[in-house]
Amino acid sequence: MEYRILGQVEVRHDGKELPLYGAKPRTVLSALLLADGLVVYDSQLGEHLWGQKAPATRNAQIYTYISRLRKMLGPHARITRRSPGYLMQIDETSRFDLDEFTDQSQRGHDALHKGDYPQAVSLLSSALSLWRGPALANVSSHLAEAVRPQLEEARITAHSGRIEAELALGRHASLVPRLTQLVREYPLQERFRAQLMTALYRCDRQADALALYEQGRRMLAASLGVDPGALLHEVMLAILNSDPRLLGPVRERSPAVAGRSALPGFAVL
Repeated sequence: MEYRILGQVEVRHDGKELPLYGAKPRTVLSALLLADGLVVYDSQLGEHLWGQKAPATRNAQIYTYISRLRKMLGPHARITRRSPGYLMQIDETSRFDLDEFTDQSQRGHDALHKGDYPQAVSLLSSALSLWRGPALANVSSHLAEAVRPQLEEARITAHSGRIEAELALGRHASLVPRLTQLVREYPLQERFRAQLMTALYRCDRQADALALYEQGRRMLAASLGVDPGALLHEVMLAILNSDPRLLGPVRERSPAVAGRSALPGFAVL
């Protein structure tokens, strides 16, 4: 059995998608999966399904959704009543995309910190390939709004780590289109903007890199009323001063190079 929440919520068995019949059963299933074997209270399920306006028949409706899930999942998962709620345990042969993403991301970041950049790129790319769109795309808005931001933050961190490793491997030219798209999708994420500035500088596009900083400065002022943070400011100053730590590329290296100093947000050179 395969459970997916990093995009449309789906359950697949032997390659075939099983019918969940609506947003509410998907919401209950997702809440139980996200609880990772802990009890989800009836009151929590009610808030995930209906917000602050749960109907008087809340518990009966939740029981109906639980019964449908039990029937659909069969022996591959056990949903147990633990008053005042439910817990779900999936069998050891089942896969859950969030668990796989979390594991691969952690191992990828560990490799990055050790200076094993090829391994970091491989693991973080594999983790990101599990995403099929915005997480929890077809559940209730109440659950999505509560959980999606932290999932999206984990996705952003994985993107940033992979790019840091690729910059360290001297792949700045091929990164420019992808980073340009990420800056467009996440205009207030200063780390992507700093990484794109670094890549542009290494491509002998100093003017474009500084223009990108100025664009970010104006956007932050207009949207949040703040100045760029330390990372963006340091990269801008490094570009103006032709800081040698900005330069690349480097060859693909072993973990033995880990630990050499770098400006914040720069790949280790």
